[in-house]
Amino acid sequence: MTPLIGQAKMIRIHFGEDDRWRGRPLHEAIIEEARRQDLAGATAYRGIEGYGASTRIHRKYRFTSSDLPIMVAIVDTAEKIERFLPALKNMISEGLIAISDVEVIRYTHRENEPPS
Repeated sequence: MTPLIGQAKMIRIHFGEDDRWRGRPLHEAIIEEARRQDLAGATAYRGIEGYGASTRIHRKYRFTSSDLPIMVAIVDTAEKIERFLPALKNMISEGLIAISDVEVIRYTHRENEPPS
């Protein structure tokens, strides 16, 4: 595991639950590509309600598909995030990609933690 502490970047990708990449759920494809490129970590979140450029509100309906909002967040160094962008832009046909500066306070795995 590469140490990650201090200044880093967070990329957030917003899209719909029904979005696909090569027949697979888009969030799975993004996370697998991030792992393949050895980015520090990625998490997919399912929203309960939201809207984007279309201004159509997406929310859970009792008996129908609702295309709920999904956000994938990825944190790593600026260089690794920049290298990841071309693959990501290729996967996203509709949605929002935003990058922000973050400060990593702690990034560790249990095996690396000292005993308590």
